[in-house]
Amino acid sequence: MNSISFTVVHPAFQNLKRSSRLLHLTAGGLILTHAFSHFNQADVNPVYFWCQFILAVDIFILVFAGRYVLASLPKVNLFFRFVEFLFFLGISLLLFFEKKWMMGSIHLGVSIIYIYLFYCEINMVHGEYVAIHHTGITIPALPESKFYIWSNISAIHAHYDSITIETSLNKTYHFELTENLQFEELDQIHEICRHYLGVRSF
Repeated sequence: MNSISFTVVHPAFQNLKRSSRLLHLTAGGLILTHAFSHFNQADVNPVYFWCQFILAVDIFILVFAGRYVLASLPKVNLFFRFVEFLFFLGISLLLFFEKKWMMGSIHLGVSIIYIYLFYCEINMVHGEYVAIHHTGITIPALPESKFYIWSNISAIHAHYDSITIETSLNKTYHFELTENLQFEELDQIHEICRHYLGVRSF
């Protein structure tokens, strides 16, 4: 029996997409603040300052001038997210070397947050989709997709514009579809349910 997959609207994914610009702005602001705080020190390193300043400006340009780039080219977003992680990780290590444990720990915590976001956003690049296979069902989730074998599926309620999946673990997943299913696709889901669940989805 052939697999079938279709894109859905996942609330957690949508929230992360909407917050992406704010997260970049936050990172850019922190980097710019750090650059000017370093600039005011007596032993200022101009190369260090300008690297931070240019990075912050690049992030602001991405957010304000390229607002649609984040949606149309998600790998650009991933690149900047990873750069932000490296920056905060580097600053934390530098602070630890200077024995500034409190500030180092704060920057390390920020770097962990940004690498976690990077990991989640990699999952978003692969798409928000539900896939029904002969072995089970793949459901989009953060930080990574979930896979349920058929013995863990209680019921599937499929409509042209939405799908609800109930599991034996007392979890229910409801998704709106980005595009309505064709009659043949909906009929295929019904057939799969009859085959594996012994019931017809509705």
